[in-house]
Amino acid sequence: MGKVIAIANQKGGVGKTATSANLGIALARLRKKVLLIDGDVQADLTKSLGYREPDEISETISTLMVDIIEDRDFDHKKGVLHHQEQVDLLPLNIELAGIEVSLINVMSRETILKRYVDKQRKYYDFIIIDCMPSLGMLTIKSLVSADQVIIPVQAAYLPVKGLQQLIRTVGKAAKAYMAMTDEVLFDEK
Repeated sequence: MGKVIAIANQKGGVGKTATSANLGIALARLRKKVLLIDGDVQADLTKSLGYREPDEISETISTLMVDIIEDRDFDHKKGVLHHQEQVDLLPLNIELAGIEVSLINVMSRETILKRYVDKQRKYYDFIIIDCMPSLGMLTIKSLVSADQVIIPVQAAYLPVKGLQQLIRTVGKAAKAYMAMTDEVLFDEK
């Protein structure tokens, strides 16, 4: 079973995308199978891996989430792009903004990404989710999907205050999910 790591911070410009890409590539060089998931509507991870026009990609995290919402089965390779650095990428594009609105009335919407990630665990050693700079619904979905969270932060007063808020959000996401499923979500190590 693969380990899922969310790279999260509600502050922008702290190195989430760079951490996601570099950690994924380093793990691939250690002969680990790695899936990178772009979870930021700006699609910076997708762009940084060379896909300059993410809005032209037809199968993304957005289309897979629709499949999950509508209970359609999907092949684990669907939407996954293979990169020359030996990592796989599930890209994202602007479609997600529209889908996020439609998720408001979906039952167990916090677990939609987790259902996809859980299906992928048997194919990858590591799944790394690059989160957007917010504490919105997609970030919550990423935290619910993750075994661990890496929080890149700058050593200054305001970023540290934001870190405290993010840690509270991670705890709330874990408690809410555990209450729904009776599972242990985050390792306390």
